Amino acid sequence: MVADKNVLAHALNSSIKDLQQGIDRHCVLISSIMDNQVEFQDLKPFLETCPSKTRELALKKAIKDAIDTLEDTRKAFKSKQLEMLRKRLTQVLVDAE
Repeated sequence: MVADKNVLAHALNSSIKDLQQGIDRHCVLISSIMDNQVEFQDLKPFLETCPSKTRELALKKAIKDAIDTLEDTRKAFKSKQLEMLRKRLTQVLVDAE
């Protein structure tokens, strides 16, 4: 039970540290905006590490992987349903661009 509490405490401390770093980045960004000292190149690292951007890229990669797998197995499984799924996934990626 004590080991479980230690693991939980470590995980919570790590999560709190990550949250604090995110808050610090936001504070710097807001200060820069308020002082009219922000340029797009200053925002680029912030936008690239934004959790939603990272999640979006991971989802796009997973969809591309699914499309590639469907394409690779197209001849082995002559299924209209799989073909339609591949086309819908492809359209999702096109619409997201």
